[in-house]
Amino acid sequence: MSGFVSFVGSGPGDPELLTLKAVDRLKRADAVLFDDLSSGLILSHARSGADLIGVGKRAGRPSPKQNHVSRLLVEYAQTGQRIVRLKSGDSGLFGRLEEELVAVREAGIAYEIIPGVPSAIAAAAAAGIPLTRRLTSRRVQFVTGHDASGLLPDDIDLNALADPTASTVIFMGKRTFPKLAAELIARGLPPTTPAILAEAVSTPEQALYRMTIAELADRLSAEIGTAPALILYGPLADGD
Repeated sequence: MSGFVSFVGSGPGDPELLTLKAVDRLKRADAVLFDDLSSGLILSHARSGADLIGVGKRAGRPSPKQNHVSRLLVEYAQTGQRIVRLKSGDSGLFGRLEEELVAVREAGIAYEIIPGVPSAIAAAAAAGIPLTRRLTSRRVQFVTGHDASGLLPDDIDLNALADPTASTVIFMGKRTFPKLAAELIARGLPPTTPAILAEAVSTPEQALYRMTIAELADRLSAEIGTAPALILYGPLADGD
């Protein structure tokens, strides 16, 4: 007997940013495997009596291995239940979705993918800025700030990231941004390029800090804090 898995993007944290389809799947689920940033009030939409299983991974904290999460997802679905795999933002953006899709496909389990509001979009909205700007920023690029070892990826396209006409959003990049900023400045990106550090976007703890990339590198060299964050820089970040 095989169940059904709904991969649900929960958005950046504000339960009012859940889609109607996401809420429907939560209300119908027998079990919800959720990430840390998809917990709190978002889980209040889950059906009473549903199993709620935290499987979130956070940098610098003890976290379940991805193969364990994938195996757990398959085992729950193989009991014939309806499962929601709840991921923050949109699950297709640096959400380890592919590994879990492979696992359920190989197990012959049916599934669907329900998109969520990406945290990058929510951060730009919170800052009151567009991600694209007519004449000055016609390209947007999303990049992860670290690889599986927690270091700046060695195959990252630094020339693309140093493009002063591109709007850039870095996910999970607080630890590695000082090194990245030095590389970008060495490739010609002005140290005065506007930047935004967006922490805990769309939650009551939300905080937005506007500065230059050089100032942000100095700040993060001294203290990175524990709040989940995005870094935005380029033409989008000056708010004009």
